[in-house]
Amino acid sequence: MEITRAFCIFLVLVLNAVKITSSIEDGLLYLDYYKETCPLAEEIVSRNVEIAVRKDPRMAASLLRLHFHDCFVMGCDASVLLDNYGDIISEKQAGPNLNSLRGFKVIDEIKYILEEACPLTVSCADILAMVARDAVALRGGPSWKVWLGRKDSLKASFDGANQFIPAPNSSLETLIANFNQQGLDVEDLVALSGSHTLGKARCLSFRQRVYDINMEEKYDKYQRYRTFRRVLRSICPESGRDDEIAPLDFITPAKFDNQYYINILGGNGLLGSDNVLVNEDHEGEIKKLVWAFASNQELFFSSFAKSVVKMGNINVLTGIDGEIRKNCRFVNA
Repeated sequence: MEITRAFCIFLVLVLNAVKITSSIEDGLLYLDYYKETCPLAEEIVSRNVEIAVRKDPRMAASLLRLHFHDCFVMGCDASVLLDNYGDIISEKQAGPNLNSLRGFKVIDEIKYILEEACPLTVSCADILAMVARDAVALRGGPSWKVWLGRKDSLKASFDGANQFIPAPNSSLETLIANFNQQGLDVEDLVALSGSHTLGKARCLSFRQRVYDINMEEKYDKYQRYRTFRRVLRSICPESGRDDEIAPLDFITPAKFDNQYYINILGGNGLLGSDNVLVNEDHEGEIKKLVWAFASNQELFFSSFAKSVVKMGNINVLTGIDGEIRKNCRFVNA
């Protein structure tokens, strides 16, 4: 890793010996935002994401999830990265994040290299947006242009993290309301749910989906999905072993593809909030989207990329708002 740091820093310093003041207008996000001030920023990020994912393939899903959990609380401002300090109560301690979110050390490493090369230039919020793109592409998914220029928040919202991040047992009505609060529509909901083609979830997150008798009678009264439920019960007992994990997609767990949609059409989504996209869609609009993505991977990829970019613009701080943190875990002194 020391070689990687030295190599990245050397390249940036050669190309960027004198820091050039950005000509980008305040208040907006731009493509190539760091072209003059830190020209190798995106290369540094992608190189280190690749290293992290090669070491731990599951890290791809973890890095993508960081971006989601950040944007759904106060906007895409890196508030999710803040540790407890002073009056700040970390979002990491909130129910949806505690013992669940991963990848913070990867962000720390990337930020360290960027600070050595381009001090106080690349925001933590922009790092999260870039690593999400690179993590998806590394597992076979789409890539997209990342709009940059976000600033980092000066605070966190522990209560917001508990309130706005969708729960794994959410009803369809609740999911739609959660996404609407963020300015995201039904198509965004279905497309972004496809991120569950990667990663794993804890027993605590899918136990209700496995053992709730009412859910079983309501959605599987003909016992068509008994085998899958039996597999999940072997991993996750009715009590205890809360931290046992299972893949969100049992068929292609390490590949970003459209298998997630095929799974939920067959009643084999791991989380309750996966299966409700089909089971609770009484009007059929959402089910049509699920079928479309299940049958056309390229359509899913383009829709996913579009929705991630849209999500990445939620309540961003730009211009004189916020700051560029030196350390992503703490606001600047």
